[in-house]
Amino acid sequence: MPGGVMLAAYDDRWPLLFARERARLEGALAPYVLAIEHVGSTAVVGLASKPTVDILAGIFRLSDTPRLVARMEKLGYAYVEKFEQEIPERRYFHYPAKGGEADLFHVHMVEVGSPFWERHLLFRDFLRSHAEAARDYEALKRRLAEVHGSDREPYTAAKAEFISKIEAEARAERAKLSAGKSRDPPAAARASP
Repeated sequence: MPGGVMLAAYDDRWPLLFARERARLEGALAPYVLAIEHVGSTAVVGLASKPTVDILAGIFRLSDTPRLVARMEKLGYAYVEKFEQEIPERRYFHYPAKGGEADLFHVHMVEVGSPFWERHLLFRDFLRSHAEAARDYEALKRRLAEVHGSDREPYTAAKAEFISKIEAEARAERAKLSAGKSRDPPAAARASP
């Protein structure tokens, strides 16, 4: 788990790496895993990122995690228990690359539908559908990488305000869309005389 911040140009292989890893995780974590999602910057086409694929593994109950640690370790993942102090609703695993390079994968195991689950999907989906926000995020990350290149903690902390702003915009947009759908009659009803 190297500590520096090195951004890479978007790589078309990231979704393929995710798809292969999702298949491995589904096989190893069944029947406890309910959904596996590609999140983080590598999940947004065209966005520069640290070359580590972030994966959200949604389980029914966090209390099932002890059954899953050994399964993850068999796949080559390392479990980082100390991060539970910072984010108690998440269990964190990383898959180290050989030769001290950046980790290949980070798995964030959380309950499906939890605030952590929802925030990460909202943020990803908003960046996927709002190119200007994705460009702004990339510009911020590049500036922060220059300033904090060797220290990941302040780099991550400095992104928090932008991420919170995007999450709030995404929630507002989702609420507006939901409100509009609840007021619109079905298409068939609108078409009838």
